[in-house]
Amino acid sequence: MKNFFNLFDFSQRVDYKTEVLSGLTVALALIPEAVAFAFIAGLSPLTGLYAAFVMGLVTSILGGRPGMISGATGAIAVVIVTLAATQGVEYVFAAVVLSGIFQVIFGSLKLGKFIRLVPHPVIFGFVNGLAIIIFMSQLDQFKGADGNWLSGSTLYTFLGLVLLAMLIIWGLPKLTKVVPASLTAILVVFAVVVGFGIDTKTVGDMASIKGGFPPFHIPAVPFSLETLEIIFPYALIMAGVGLIESLLTLNIVDEITETRGRSNKEAVAQGLANVASGLFSGMGGCAMIGQSLINISSGARARLSGIVASVMLLVFIMFGSSLIEQVPMAALTGLMIMVSIGTFEWASFRTITKMPKKDIFLMFLVTLITAILHNLALAVLIGVILAALFFAWDNAKRIRARKYVDEKGVKHYEMYGPLFFGSVSAFGEKFDVLNDPEEVIIDFAESRVVDMSAIEALNKITERYQKVGKKVHLRHLSPDCRKLLAKADEIIEVNIIEDPTYKVAIDDLA
Repeated sequence: MKNFFNLFDFSQRVDYKTEVLSGLTVALALIPEAVAFAFIAGLSPLTGLYAAFVMGLVTSILGGRPGMISGATGAIAVVIVTLAATQGVEYVFAAVVLSGIFQVIFGSLKLGKFIRLVPHPVIFGFVNGLAIIIFMSQLDQFKGADGNWLSGSTLYTFLGLVLLAMLIIWGLPKLTKVVPASLTAILVVFAVVVGFGIDTKTVGDMASIKGGFPPFHIPAVPFSLETLEIIFPYALIMAGVGLIESLLTLNIVDEITETRGRSNKEAVAQGLANVASGLFSGMGGCAMIGQSLINISSGARARLSGIVASVMLLVFIMFGSSLIEQVPMAALTGLMIMVSIGTFEWASFRTITKMPKKDIFLMFLVTLITAILHNLALAVLIGVILAALFFAWDNAKRIRARKYVDEKGVKHYEMYGPLFFGSVSAFGEKFDVLNDPEEVIIDFAESRVVDMSAIEALNKITERYQKVGKKVHLRHLSPDCRKLLAKADEIIEVNIIEDPTYKVAIDDLA
């Protein structure tokens, strides 16, 4: 039994009061988000709420990052809105299940480690863009049912309640941390509105959240190749977007808590949660950075807070909808604005003068793409590709050659820097084929043959020397470089020699 609990990290120390109160706060914050994202996707509010319950519960129990919250998200809603409009909700459920299967496969193959390839400027840009999205999404609350901006006393009342919630969330932790500031802000604003009979927008004005237990439901779609062709691209994009957002959120929570989550375990949990969400009438989702930060800032560090949040959300749906629908939206708006302020990496401004220009460019580009297109996966993907290109360009310029002729009349080229697709052009320009002596040695003690472009470059330089009747030798190739050349023996044939005074470290071990 002990091993079973250790498997799910239930053995960690738990502050039950903090976890329960934090979970309750998160549950309240989940409601308007889930409803809003369901509307974005063109689905019923309960579809978003069921997804928030199922995603949150499964990932809290099985996930690789205790304290992280998952649910219905805007990133997923944007992906499925076209599918919902053209094919209907049943195809959405089927796509959600398939996306979950993709994520399980991803995690099972231990591919979560590739999130480490995301550079820090891209993470800064991702976080800042997400903070802007969270803030901008709250501005809709300052509009009436007709879509026009609030004005007059209605605006001042709503704004005053929002500022009151923000003031409590900012100031209460400076006085005491016995109770979560976020939950206190919601309760105080609720009490003020009820006590003074203030007429203001409530959760119920968005939509009714009353419902039952999520019904088990196999998607009513034809099990055919045609159906697979329809849902496959949506499922693949959903899986990618969900994993990128979830694993980046995991990294951010890791930094805040100074602990380390398990990315592959989280990927599998996200997949299982999406499969369950699709089978229990949910729109699917992923990790939610806003709610995760609410949870972490409230002091929660264990799985219990996420479980409480999910269960309480279901309780609200089934039994407490009439009460929760009276919660002022101003309280939740103030809470989410404070989350956006806390999410933004203000330190990124202080480091601008210290960062390389290309990193500053990456950070601002990813921020803009995230904030304008609301496509987190695309923003991160573009950031990673550009970072890789910048890296390749920097390394391409580092190829160097020190040249000398020894006492035997042999010309030596001592190479420095990696030889790969980006540096092959500069590599070819280092050699003076016509004026070199009869024998040439290219020394790779301080270089590496990295890819097929490098092999082809060696082939070309060898051919150039052979055409004028001169010999070329390669020296000090590392074992992995020689292995790469051996695999390409049909493409290139070069004379590899070893300096008797030099041995590669791995040869000494052998």
